[in-house]
Amino acid sequence: MMNVNVLKKYQGKIIKDILRIFIGVVFILSAYTKFISPGIVEIILVEHGIFPSREIAAIVVRILIGIEFSIGILFILNYELKRVAIPVAMIFLIAFTIYLFYSGYVLKDNQNCGCFGEVIPMSPLESIIKNVILVALVLFLIKLNPNNKNNFRLTLLIILLIPSIMFIVLPFKSYKNFTFGDITYFEGKGRVDLTSGEKFIVILNTECDHCQQLAKELVSLKSNPEISSKIYALLFSEGEISVDSFKTLTGFDFPYHQIDINKFFDLIGSNPPRIYWLKDGIVKEYWDSDFVNKLLNSQK
Repeated sequence: MMNVNVLKKYQGKIIKDILRIFIGVVFILSAYTKFISPGIVEIILVEHGIFPSREIAAIVVRILIGIEFSIGILFILNYELKRVAIPVAMIFLIAFTIYLFYSGYVLKDNQNCGCFGEVIPMSPLESIIKNVILVALVLFLIKLNPNNKNNFRLTLLIILLIPSIMFIVLPFKSYKNFTFGDITYFEGKGRVDLTSGEKFIVILNTECDHCQQLAKELVSLKSNPEISSKIYALLFSEGEISVDSFKTLTGFDFPYHQIDINKFFDLIGSNPPRIYWLKDGIVKEYWDSDFVNKLLNSQK
């Protein structure tokens, strides 16, 4: 009988530990995926009217990422589950579930909600389901009455220190100085943060013969995803050839955003087309000729 009780106690501890670590890993994964692409979350919060600018959104996003990291670490280390980690996790999950409901059902925005950054795109409904499952798992963990280590000072240090570190490892900047900082949506892709990572911005006029030829050449690069996955187009169309006609004529199927005549002439040289090579939103180079070779050489 004694052996059976010991076995049950041991099995119960294993279940509690697995559940606790799983919840912690999910929070850390959520934080990490935002950490590597915080701009998407910033853009969403500004578009939804939560914050008036990306600069303010950037501050809040870094704090949120730090809190998620902190929650995950506390669950994994088993520190102050009952007094701190579980209550904070529940508040976090419930608050964001309410926000996701507002986003999906009030604002009717069914694009990627940014809960896992750009790594795992999720609609608001999918993320709500994920949060409900996590809440259920946390409640089940509470029912199991998990043991935890009481170390309030270390717990407080984690909660205060990690969000602070985010401002060092994720320094934010003024987005007003970026040439393409105001363009955040592309047909065929959805929200895109042009101020992060490496991207090629192609400026095309649907009426232009040279632009049509470049579009066909870019299509030939589809076999090279290292380049083709980074291509985004800004299209100007005011003549007989519409964007749909241009796509049919050239086979062009990259993400695109339509621009007006003023933006078009601000971005081209003497004649279109032009390609901008961006790294973290900064124009590294721009090209007005020999486009394919320069695209290929950029990856060497």
